[in-house]
Amino acid sequence: MAPSALQPPTRLSPAAALALSQQAPAILRSSTSIAYPPPLNKLLSGSENSEKWLQYENLIMSCLRTGDDQAAHACLRRLIVRFGDDNERVQALRGLVKEAEARNNGALEEVLKEYNQILSGNDTNIPIAKRRIALLRSMGRLSDATSALVQLLDFSPTDAEAWSELSDIYVSQGMYSQAIYAMEEVLVLAPNAWNIHARLGELQYMAATAPGVASGSYQQYMAEAIKRFSRSIELCDDYLRGYYGLKLVTKRLLIEGALAAKQTEGSEFTLPDTNTIERLNELATAKLSEIVRRSLSHDRGWRGYSEGDIAVARDLLGEDESQVTR
Repeated sequence: MAPSALQPPTRLSPAAALALSQQAPAILRSSTSIAYPPPLNKLLSGSENSEKWLQYENLIMSCLRTGDDQAAHACLRRLIVRFGDDNERVQALRGLVKEAEARNNGALEEVLKEYNQILSGNDTNIPIAKRRIALLRSMGRLSDATSALVQLLDFSPTDAEAWSELSDIYVSQGMYSQAIYAMEEVLVLAPNAWNIHARLGELQYMAATAPGVASGSYQQYMAEAIKRFSRSIELCDDYLRGYYGLKLVTKRLLIEGALAAKQTEGSEFTLPDTNTIERLNELATAKLSEIVRRSLSHDRGWRGYSEGDIAVARDLLGEDESQVTR
């Protein structure tokens, strides 16, 4: 099935992004070549179609990924005519196009100057602020990107995307406790997001297995990882990443015999007993096996998993010495 221009482009595989960008000429031809600015658009263009403008935004990003700058500019021009050159989202998309076309750090510095100039006139321009942060990070200026994110969150503390980005930056620097704190803020804003629970479990596991972690901290992180992965699969019964993380954590605990380690009395982070860990491991193994088997068999309703996720799940299952009962 051909990808839709209404799909979030960040979720598309490289092959899907290429297929979508190849649709750009046909999509541009099928829609009117004139985009009237308001209020003329209501008089001359008929009823507004928000999906068309979303199509153009998504096409810009897919075309930039595949090097079709001409089609990206064509989509951008229509958005500029419709919404105006001063529209914040349009400004961010224009900046994104310039970033993609930059051939050296000097060109990127010029784009950064433009972002700084826009923000000097309007420091509440969130789309530009986020593009500036993304550009700083891509240029390796992690300290500046972190400071800019903290400033953004001071202004907009309920921005889950910004908290998630801050967490990711901390992870890239091995600052796991800070990354966990930032991801917990995301969870406050989206308490039933199973992917966020699983991501937090991954961060806890990474912190637990980092070099030099203390025994008490190890148990605390592993106990929290189990809770987070368990909650993720409670919220989404077929969530591969949640079952993968649960199996990874329980398998490590069983192999290393960490359950026998002395735990702090009265600690809220006490690990489950050995029997519970074994049962959780068996549950995760059985469910992962089912997901892998049905996905590889292309069963209806089991085709939404990526090939990469299925491959790593299959590798993890293959590490078990005992044969998995299917």
